[in-house]
Order: sequence, then C-alpha cells, then structure tokens
Amino acid sequence: MNSPSPFATLSWSADGQPFSEQFDDVYFSSESGLDEARHVFLRHNQLAQRWAALPEGGHFCIGETGFGTGRSFLAAWQLWDQCAPASAFLHFVSCEKYPLSACDLKRAQRLWPELQPWAETLEAQYTDLAPGWQQFVLAQGRVTLTLLVGDMLDTLPQLDARVDAWFLDGFAPAKNPAMWQPALYQQMARLSQPGTTVATYTSVGEVRRGLIAAGFDMHKVPGHKHKRHMLAGSLQRSGSLPWAAPWYARPKPFQGRHTAIIIGAGLAGCCSAFALARRGWQVTIIERHPAAAQEASGNPQGILYCKLSPHQTPLSRFIQSSYAYSLRLLHEVLPRDGEHWEPCGVLQLGATGKESARLQKLAVAGYPQRFLHGVDAQQASEIAGVVIDHPGLFFPEGGWVNPPALCQTLLRHPAITLKTHSEALNLAYQAGQWQALDAEGHLLAQAQVAVICSAADSQKFVQTTHLPLKAIRGQITHLPATEHSARLRSVICAEGYISPARQGEHHLGASFRFDRDDTQPSAEENHSNLALLDSLSPSLARALQRDQLNPATLKARAAMRCTTPDYLPLVGPLVDAVSFQRAYAVLGKDASKQPSTNSPWLPGLFINAAHGSRGLISCPLSGELIAALVTGEALPLPSDLFQAVHPSRFLLRQLIRGQLTS
Repeated sequence: MNSPSPFATLSWSADGQPFSEQFDDVYFSSESGLDEARHVFLRHNQLAQRWAALPEGGHFCIGETGFGTGRSFLAAWQLWDQCAPASAFLHFVSCEKYPLSACDLKRAQRLWPELQPWAETLEAQYTDLAPGWQQFVLAQGRVTLTLLVGDMLDTLPQLDARVDAWFLDGFAPAKNPAMWQPALYQQMARLSQPGTTVATYTSVGEVRRGLIAAGFDMHKVPGHKHKRHMLAGSLQRSGSLPWAAPWYARPKPFQGRHTAIIIGAGLAGCCSAFALARRGWQVTIIERHPAAAQEASGNPQGILYCKLSPHQTPLSRFIQSSYAYSLRLLHEVLPRDGEHWEPCGVLQLGATGKESARLQKLAVAGYPQRFLHGVDAQQASEIAGVVIDHPGLFFPEGGWVNPPALCQTLLRHPAITLKTHSEALNLAYQAGQWQALDAEGHLLAQAQVAVICSAADSQKFVQTTHLPLKAIRGQITHLPATEHSARLRSVICAEGYISPARQGEHHLGASFRFDRDDTQPSAEENHSNLALLDSLSPSLARALQRDQLNPATLKARAAMRCTTPDYLPLVGPLVDAVSFQRAYAVLGKDASKQPSTNSPWLPGLFINAAHGSRGLISCPLSGELIAALVTGEALPLPSDLFQAVHPSRFLLRQLIRGQLTS
C-alpha cells in the first residue's frame, strides 16, 4: 500500500520556475514574482507605513492563504526588518494544503538572491512538514511563523488570532475554486477587526462580491505590470459571531514589555520563561533547589519519544505538533555533540501484535519520510547497529537530549533571572501584581504575570487546589557500556527504552509506580527495567551482559512525573474555581445551555504542568502557548487542542457530570 504524498507535486521550467501539478498553475509570475508580491501584498496593505508607526513592543499579525514557496513571507520579513521598531513583533500565519518539501523550498527560494539571508534562516528550521500546526520562531523571537498544514477550510476555523492584514493568495480562482468561496471570506472576517486590510492579485467579480458580503470594503486598484486590476480593501463591519464557550475565551492580553514570575525551573518553567523572554518580558524563575532541572527534568538522557495514534486523537495531534517544534528549538539552541543532544533517530518496535498493527497503520498514513517511516527487522538492525528482532517505525530526526543542558541554555537569555534556594508556597494578588511568598510570608518576587510550573506541587497553591494532578514515580537505570553495546547508534523504544551511550553509560527505563512518592532508587525497579531489554533487543541484552548485572548495585535515578486523568498537560489561564462553579452552574442541569457570563479569570495567572514522561516534546510548544496567551498572539495550536489542554476542562466536566456541589 502506497502512502499519499504529503507534499506539493512540482515540475520546473527551463529557467527554474516551479509549477504546481496539483493545480495546473504557476506559483508566481516568471517575469517578476517578487515585485508582484511587494506590489500586491506589501504596498496595498500599507505595511511600510503601518509598521513604522508601531509602538515599542508592538505586535502585528498577517494572515495568508497559501504559503507556497514562502515568497510573500520572506518579502514581508525583509520589509519588517527595514521599517518596524526593533522591539516590535511580527506574527505571520499561513495556510498550506500541500507544503513544499525542504528540497523544493530551498530550490524555489534561490530564485531571489536578495532574500537569501531571510531564506537561509527559515531553511535552517524547515524540514518536510507533517500535517497540523507548525510553529517557527525566527530572528531571536522577533518574527514568528505559524504554518497551518492542511485544507484551509478545515484549519482556519480552528485558528485563534486577531489578524491585522491579509495576503489573499493561492492559485487562481479558476484553477482552485474550492478555496475561493464564501466560507473562506467569512473566516477572514471572523479573524479580523475593523480596519484589518486585505489585498489580492485577483480582480474576479465573484471574489470581490464575496468579500463585500463578509464585511470588507473592496476596490479594484491597478495591478502589477501587465495585470490591469487587483483587489484591495479593509474590514468595515464585523458580522454577528456564533456563541462561543466563554470558559475557553482568552483573557485580556498584556501589551508592551512586562514582568513575569515562573515558579519551577524544570523543563516547563524554563521553556515558559524562554518564550516570554524572547518576546521582551523580564522573567524571574523561582526554584527551591540550588540549580535548575533537579527533579524529573534532571535525567542525563531524555528521549524524544513520539507515540502517535493512527486515529489522530487530541493527544496524538498535540504530540505531533510539539515534537516538530521541539526539534526546531533543539537545533537552534543546543550543539549536536553527543553531550548536549544527539538526533540519532528513534526506533519504535512492535513487541506485541497490537502494537505492530498500530505502527503499521502509522507507516502508511502519509507522513513525510523524514518524519517517520516503517522499517522491517533487518532495516531496524542496520539503523540501530545491533540486531533487532521486530519491525517498527523509525523517526530519523528524533534522538536523546540532556534535559539539564537544555534548561541551562534557555536560562542564559539575558531577560531571565534564576532565583534558587527559594520555595514559593503562596501566591497573593496585590495592586495588579502577583506576589510569590515563602513559608514565612517573605516576598520572593512580584510581577504582572505568574506561571506555575511545579509539576504535582502546582496543586499546593490556594488558586490551584481544584486541579486533578497525579504524581507518578519513574526510575531509570544506568548501564555501563561495553565494547559491543557501544555500537548502538539509535534510541530503541518498545515497552521501555534504551539510549545510545553517553559518557560511557546507557540509560534504560523507565518504571511507572503509583505506590511510592519517594525518590530513593530501588533494586526492584532496576530489576524490572532490566527485564525490558528482551522486548528491545535480546542481542543488546547479551552485549550488556545483563545476566551478570546486579540490580542492587546498579546506578539509578528516580523522580516524580506529573500527569492528569486524560494524560494531556495543563497549559493555560487559571480561574477562580468557586466563581467558575457559580457562573456556569446551569450546565449541571442542562449541558446544552449557552451561558454568556465571562469566565472568572485570575488576572495574569497561568499554569504549565503535568507533562508526564513527554516533557522534552511537549514543554517547548507549551511555553509558546503560554507566551501567545500572555501577549495576545495567534495561538500555536488549533482551538480544539487548546481546549484539550485548557486547565478549566476538568472543572467543566465535573460541573456537567454533577460532581461539584454548591
């Protein structure tokens, strides 16, 4: 069974111009494609003037229908660097059903030598894209690109953003009629505000009438060169919007440069701090230990383990987008040196019939080969460097990371201050500031925004006692590498995992214990970890001389993970639980009711916790989500996934099920 291609199918003219086989159309004018983009999208959205007038720390959002070769994005980025204040932030959101492969994108962008500095920066992060939301943070955080990979009539309704200017691009209406229709224009209006501008190269009357019907005032204006007309205009009136659940509405954002407290310097805290710092915020991290990453984030080798479902569950989709963003961040901030991290690839093996069936479905689901592909036992053995007995999936870009090194690198941002030997046990809100207090009531720090990132201990604050957090003990076992085991070249995962050697040790695990809440290593868990080796590779077990290893004397590390009942993290704004119950009590009698009462947000208070054993994958994008919520940017996740990780989801479920009492 052949997988459908996830990429744009291109042919190339003799002069190097790309042509879409899917739409039987050119991507841009072969004579002056870049000049046309500047004329249509930059000039007729008045971007140079508008950007020059932005305040310090201002934000601007562009929405685009059709990323294509990235031509318009690169032209906009170049102009942004020329016109906008150095402290301002550009967010570019673009839809693309058929993204170009990394090879084709690079080839197309070589057509514009003057854009090469910007193109090369994008290409350094761009890999063959899997479907879903894809987040790129560029220019040290000054520019963010969010690609919505999929049919735009599916993705745009899931976008949560306030767009300031639209690039209405895409193949010609006659070639791509499924795009140019009222549903698109209505989504554009939903995501806009009065004064939002739109420009498009087409002047087709049906497009003009559709935009006018959606509330845009559109005019024909001179097109570029030989093209007589194009359309430009702005939103004049906002139509009535359907009811939206107020408990998922976003709190009012903070504009400009501000201050934030992060409680906890594990992966969640460091990623949240880094995302805010790159947006101009001054951040103080409060950590009770003498250094960052001392608990669950302190393992010497964390695995980029991307367990997906063929059924595209919310958890699977969240992991998929998070995994891609984590890899971009790692390539940006950490050296690939076998010490900090190593993208050696990850093999997932089907040790049971059920697991093999799951992996086989994923292998033919249409993912890019560079994201994942199926392998038989012989191919797996060649990849791993040791004999593998089972078929499985290979994630070529995955690998292992030293989490403390990642945390320490993120904390080097000049806008971040780490305050160690300090334990925040209380949070108080006074005069628009959150105050973090220790056990004696001494002030540790205060700021406009506070983000709780303390794993299961996130529940200890008065504001968070309602959250259903669960601590799970996990232990990894350190195995001394042997001459033969050192041949292992990739991570192997099945019922457990083992890593290639780092500093002369493999790391094997991990246990899941609900009956212990201490972190003292145990021989029992070393024994159970060693038993995992047969599901990974009996050959490797022999190379490690497993039968001669004494579980009681093996080095190990135990820590407490944190999870929730649905295994998704808690990422987002926090509410006053009592007021929430009162505001939406009607749902306990009739879940179909549509109350309009605003959610009782605790102003400026957020949480980023409960990442379980997936923190290396989920924490970086969750930090981006926190920063987007704080600043009012477009969210890096579709609305349904934002709701799936929203901290209020459990209160809502309890209300509907009648599990909360007045």
